[in-house]
Amino acid sequence: MKPQVSIIMGSTSDLPVMEKAAKTLDEMGVFFEMNALSAHRTPAEAEEFARQAESRGVRVIIAAAGMAAALPGVIAANTTLPVIGVPIKGMLDGLDALLSIVQMPPGIPVATVGVNAAQNAALLALEMLALGDEALAGKLKAYKEGLKEKIIKANAELAEVHYTHKVN
Repeated sequence: MKPQVSIIMGSTSDLPVMEKAAKTLDEMGVFFEMNALSAHRTPAEAEEFARQAESRGVRVIIAAAGMAAALPGVIAANTTLPVIGVPIKGMLDGLDALLSIVQMPPGIPVATVGVNAAQNAALLALEMLALGDEALAGKLKAYKEGLKEKIIKANAELAEVHYTHKVN
């Protein structure tokens, strides 16, 4: 099977964050791959990866990076595939990574999710893929309905919590 989504990270130390993306894609039945690439330590390999991704069947790339966070931009500069950046919390609570990813020059867009928000990156990738896949679109609708049901249940549980001055 060919991967539709590629998850890449600056190093395997990012795996505890990025496994949330992997689990989400896995639960939705979407084939993906995971690799460690560095914009600074393996620049030629990162560029080559980006150039060849589409020919390997990849349709969306999720790129995670911390600190200088150049990886998503390097990937986006070398492909026309959509790239979703995941800033990894490190120095400055991830603000440095967030700003590095979100402040791309004109012509090199990188969609960016919140710091350590790998699950949202996977969901955004799934939404992109679902534009041409009705079955996947149905799974996403069911997933979002499940989110709604969790809040409805939580609200019902909160209604059972009693305080002297609580009015609902």
